[in-house]
This record gives sequence, C-alpha cells and structure tokens, in this order.
Amino acid sequence: MSETKNPYPTGNPKDLVAGGKIDITLVPFSAIVGMATAFLEGALKYGRFNWRIKGVRASVYVSALLRHIFKWYNGQDQDRDTQVHHIDNAMACLAIIRDAIVYGKLIDDRAPAEDPDAMAKFIDSQANVIKHLQSLFKDHTPHQYTIGDTRDERREAPRQG
Repeated sequence: MSETKNPYPTGNPKDLVAGGKIDITLVPFSAIVGMATAFLEGALKYGRFNWRIKGVRASVYVSALLRHIFKWYNGQDQDRDTQVHHIDNAMACLAIIRDAIVYGKLIDDRAPAEDPDAMAKFIDSQANVIKHLQSLFKDHTPHQYTIGDTRDERREAPRQG
C-alpha cells in the first residue's frame, strides 16, 4: 500500500483552507518590483490609478505596449530618459488593460472582428506552412543572427576617426 504525501504537512487547518485559493507567490517578485517601478513613473506623470477614473482606450495601451516591446527587442533595454526597463513598462500596460477590464473602465476600440476567433484560427493555420518550410529547408544550416552578433561586431569594429 503506497502512502500519499500530505500536501499540508503542518496540520494547521489554515493550510487546508489556503490550498483551495490562488497562490499569489507564483508570480515572480521581479515582475512585481519591475511593474511597481513602471507604475511609479506613471503615477508621477499621470496620477495613480488614473485609468480607474478616466478609463483607457485599448488601442492606446496596446500601442504603448508594442512600442516598449519593439524598443526592447531591438536592443534598448531601458528608456533613455526614465531608465525604466521597457519590459516593466510593457507589463504595466498589460496590467492596466486587465485592471480596466476587471473594473469596467476599458474603452474597447480594438479593430472590428465579426469572428473573434478568426485571428486565432489564422495563426493556428500557419502550422502547416511552418512544417512545409521546415521540411523544404531541413538541410540548410545558415547562421541565425541575434543581437549578440551586433554587440560582438560593435566591440570588434575598428573605431573611425
């Protein structure tokens, strides 16, 4: 007979109650700290929780989110002026959108979509094309360039002037 390990080893009744609730500690604290920094920037610029009073347009925050992601993905880790990490700002944008949804303050100005599943279907449909491309080029082994290549070139390039 195998024994099942007790998931609540302390025997404290609070363990039994807590076991059925969401575990907030699953969220990395680094994400929370980073978002808090981004939210401080926003509070100092616009006032804390302004979106809960004024509401927010989805397009404004998605555009800001994408700008932060694009800047980070193209090599700029932190905003040059504020020094806030672009990933932290992007997470804050998403958090504001989610909070606005929860509190009924999102102005939903997303593009029209008669079939809300159409984009998901389109994305999923690309799996066959991807398999085809991978099969077609299975014997090709080109170097896959990354930002590391750019940084290496900058370090090794001779200085001009």
